[in-house]
Amino acid sequence: MIVDLILTNAKAYINNKIVDCSLAINRGKIFKIGKETAMPKAEAKTDLKNMLVLPGLIDAHVHLRDQGKAYKEDFYSGTAAAAAGGITTVLDMPNNNPVTMSVEALRKRMETAERKILVNTGFYSEFPKKMGEIKKIVREGTVSFKLFMAEQIGGLNVDDDHALLEVFKTVSKLKTPVAVHAEDKTTLKKTEDKFKRANRNTIEAFLNAHSENVEVKAVKRILNIAKQTNEHVHFCHITTRNALKTIINAKKSGMLITCETTPHHLFLSANDLRQTGMLALTLPPPREKPHISALWNGIRKGWIDILASDHAPHTLKEKKAKSVWDVKAGIAGLETTFPLLLTKVKAGQLSITDVVRLMAEKPAEVFGLENRARLKEGKYADLVVVNLDIKYKIDASKFHSKAKYSPFDGWNVEGKPVKTFVGGRLIMDEGEIVGEAGSGEIIRRE
Repeated sequence: MIVDLILTNAKAYINNKIVDCSLAINRGKIFKIGKETAMPKAEAKTDLKNMLVLPGLIDAHVHLRDQGKAYKEDFYSGTAAAAAGGITTVLDMPNNNPVTMSVEALRKRMETAERKILVNTGFYSEFPKKMGEIKKIVREGTVSFKLFMAEQIGGLNVDDDHALLEVFKTVSKLKTPVAVHAEDKTTLKKTEDKFKRANRNTIEAFLNAHSENVEVKAVKRILNIAKQTNEHVHFCHITTRNALKTIINAKKSGMLITCETTPHHLFLSANDLRQTGMLALTLPPPREKPHISALWNGIRKGWIDILASDHAPHTLKEKKAKSVWDVKAGIAGLETTFPLLLTKVKAGQLSITDVVRLMAEKPAEVFGLENRARLKEGKYADLVVVNLDIKYKIDASKFHSKAKYSPFDGWNVEGKPVKTFVGGRLIMDEGEIVGEAGSGEIIRRE
């Protein structure tokens, strides 16, 4: 038999260990792992020169834009950014134009993406206006529903506890998770309106409006509903000490709860936001240092399940509005997430096992992508090759994303993804996109 490709001289992360081996790839999957002498014949060979090979990373929280927001990012530029960042699977959020909240909108989004994507792409859906459509959206292949609590986006009234309860009951039976942006809309809007009337439009006002209490209140409300329905809730970008503590207590009680945080909430503080200004404004915003310490502790102890970029690109003009209330919150994170984590690995503050768990194995488990995230015979050949010894500065002007700015611009990092394989195809090589548009696969919850 002749396989498609053999990767030789690899140091591959297999079963929690780094193993010297070769990998044979055929028809998009890992065909064989072993010594080079045991490999079958191949159409092509690549010598990896003893570089580290990890399962391709899964970024479970990405805003790829496109359609009516293609001026900010499109499926090609967003997935090019992912490939450049060592990420082989992205899950796309639904607050698009049009909002992904119906079978038709989801199907159209998949069709639009199919011919453009470079990496595997799955899709969230907001809840529809007609609750009877939930089952059809699940059948169409959504990976999860998204509940944005800070403002009304989907068809479900976020202020109506009874409506939330009924929807959670329905989705629980369909074994589909609900990802929650946990900020209490009522409390948030009340404070925001007060500041706007007083003409307070500074970063300090934004931080006060998006307080720890706003996050904790929303977390407690959703946990109360989840407890009554046995629904799997995944809390997106948790940022505060007491919110994390509340989630940990729910987990200890046996509830099916998972949560994530982001690199910008781990590496940036409220002081960085004050110094950098609106370019670093995210939703929720970076926090004071005690919260950051609590998040790192949550990662070390395994309470935080996932790291995700919350890649949310905007134009520079949208980031430079004079009033903080008019600034579009969000930054491009697909090309900085992995290098920041590798720098922590090199410093001995994170392990490769932590990175693989947080950005491959656990996202695959939470979102039903079980044939990915492990280097194992029969699994998809989604791989990232890493050079741990490259030291460089992050240069946002060279991003593949349309958003060529970053609060991490100019930061020194160590460790870089140098090759990204998606379904056995080389998509990124030494920072250059070499794969063709449409190389990625539309993925559905398995």
